[in-house]
Amino acid sequence: MQKTPKVTVVMPAYNAEKTLERTLADIPKGSADEIILVDDASKDHTAALAQKLGLKVFVHPKNLGYGGNQKTCYTNALADGADIVVMLHPDYQYDPRVVPYLSGLIKDDICDIVLATRIRTRVEALKGGMPAYKYFFNRLLTLVENLFLGLNLSEYHTGYRAFSRKALEAIPWQENSNDFVFDQEILIQASYFGLRIGEIPVPAKYFDEASSINFSRSLKYGLETLWAVLKYIAAVLKIYKSPIFRNINR
Repeated sequence: MQKTPKVTVVMPAYNAEKTLERTLADIPKGSADEIILVDDASKDHTAALAQKLGLKVFVHPKNLGYGGNQKTCYTNALADGADIVVMLHPDYQYDPRVVPYLSGLIKDDICDIVLATRIRTRVEALKGGMPAYKYFFNRLLTLVENLFLGLNLSEYHTGYRAFSRKALEAIPWQENSNDFVFDQEILIQASYFGLRIGEIPVPAKYFDEASSINFSRSLKYGLETLWAVLKYIAAVLKIYKSPIFRNINR
């Protein structure tokens, strides 16, 4: 008899005290076997609230950044026996009701990685509060990444995604940046290693408590994304192989 895959939801958290309960309340009952929250040295009471709500909590003594937070999330989820890991931000920007749909495509062995895309239509994305400059950069970077990675995704820049254990064990994500570009590096790595990436639509909301990076950080993120694509091209052409593309299964 085939065992039921263990689904773990991981929450990379920073100052999420005001939105954590709302996020948890909307996760469909029975869709997660475990929820892990990693607090990246928040200045509020995120960690204490998470413990009170019964989550498994890990706290960074100092801020490691968004990518560094994800590394702790995935390390602990895998150590606890997760078969599917769903990353859901606790800031209530993404609809938690989508969790079983993200994990379902992996359970059914249709995808290794599933993204929740916010770009179903331009009107919907902008109406949800996405700043116009972020929408423009999202579209531009997605076009470039699709062109060079040979994929046809509608968006690479969502923070709502699910991974199979196979995917997380195949990708050397420990070599990635501790900053926001981690999200792009892990998808570029997935393409390099031939993993199956799918996507489903999700409404997204922008509001004061939802985490979002400013224009200068967005510009830095965009340039780092393009640099990661160049490293991918160099690895494919066998000009130079960055450590982020090393095969960890050999």
